Amino acid sequence: MFNEASGAWKVILGLLFFPVLFQQDFLNFALGADDLFWVALLKRLFLLLPVLSIILACWVTIPCVLSVVFRAQRTEFVITFFLIWWDLGKAIFSFWGGILKFLLVLVTAIMVLLKLIVLGIWVLIQDLFFIPIQLLKNLGVGVFDAGIPWIALVLTLIWCLIESTVFTFVTTPLVMDTLSNLTGGGISEAFLRIPLFLFLLFLILGSYAVLATWSDALASRKIGTIIKIGIIELVALFVEVVFLYREFVDSLVPWFDQHTSGDFELGIVGTLAIASLAWLGIRGMSWVLFASHGTPLIMAIIQGSALKAGATAGSGEKPQLMEIRLIEQVRKEFEWALEKGNEVSSAFLLPPLQILAASVNFCTFLFTSIPIFEIPLTKLDQIMSSKGLLEDAFSAAKKKERV
Repeated sequence: MFNEASGAWKVILGLLFFPVLFQQDFLNFALGADDLFWVALLKRLFLLLPVLSIILACWVTIPCVLSVVFRAQRTEFVITFFLIWWDLGKAIFSFWGGILKFLLVLVTAIMVLLKLIVLGIWVLIQDLFFIPIQLLKNLGVGVFDAGIPWIALVLTLIWCLIESTVFTFVTTPLVMDTLSNLTGGGISEAFLRIPLFLFLLFLILGSYAVLATWSDALASRKIGTIIKIGIIELVALFVEVVFLYREFVDSLVPWFDQHTSGDFELGIVGTLAIASLAWLGIRGMSWVLFASHGTPLIMAIIQGSALKAGATAGSGEKPQLMEIRLIEQVRKEFEWALEKGNEVSSAFLLPPLQILAASVNFCTFLFTSIPIFEIPLTKLDQIMSSKGLLEDAFSAAKKKERV
């Protein structure tokens, strides 16, 4: 077009379409098509958007200059026009500085995140390494604090397990003979001992439970309850003496024969008497030492009504306080991550928005003589919704028309 014109027309066309003279060279330089990859990448990152905004501003400048003749308040219009170009320059430098700021904020956030990860792994390793010590400490605090008799509970359970194990080995031959006579076939001893052990464990725990209930009845001095629980206790005594302790005494008969030259005859009365005394001694000793405190706790755990006193007296409010501190720490970490994410996203969005806002100012200035955005942008809150921008533009245009 310029080559075909000559003389004054060439000068006029050159002034009216002056961006054509350099825009292609600017774009080729900003794209860096003939440069190395990293040079082209840097040019496109730092120069492409500013070059596009400058070309757009140059094209908008043409109708703005031509419209000066027809506009009212030309002085104000021209001054504002130069300020729009000044804002574009500030936006370009803010764009470059914003990219560097974004890289700095991103590197800082990554370093802090890596630091938190390393510290978290280190704390986790410490927790895993010191968890046995912490468990022992918590166990000691729970044991020796007033509230729940953990020692009595553990000793009661251990004693029931020992007694069940002993009577399992003692009564296994009798049970095997009984089941073999009923089924007419042999039964594996290893297969029989597991259910027999569980059965005896429940039987012994039930014996202590009956004894604990009888003790409570004696303490309350309710005659009717004492008689009923006493009968149940006698039945429990009869069952354990006949089926468990009798076998235990029978297993001691060879030892009696060894020390009496084989002339020893114990008889059923002596066997039952020794078995009853053994039951009474074992139950009395274990009851006085630990079972009187451990058995009610076991019953309360089974019934689901346990540990109300221990929950307040034993551990106090320490678990609750620890839980609150943990929740507070998690909340603080979440708020920090959210704040840092907003900071990184703001640093990422603001640099290109500087250029876009300056370019939009040129377009709106052409029609309303008023720029919409204040350059440079310092935070995302300066960019309101599109509806708010339209309302501001329309209200500014109406004020200009009234003036």
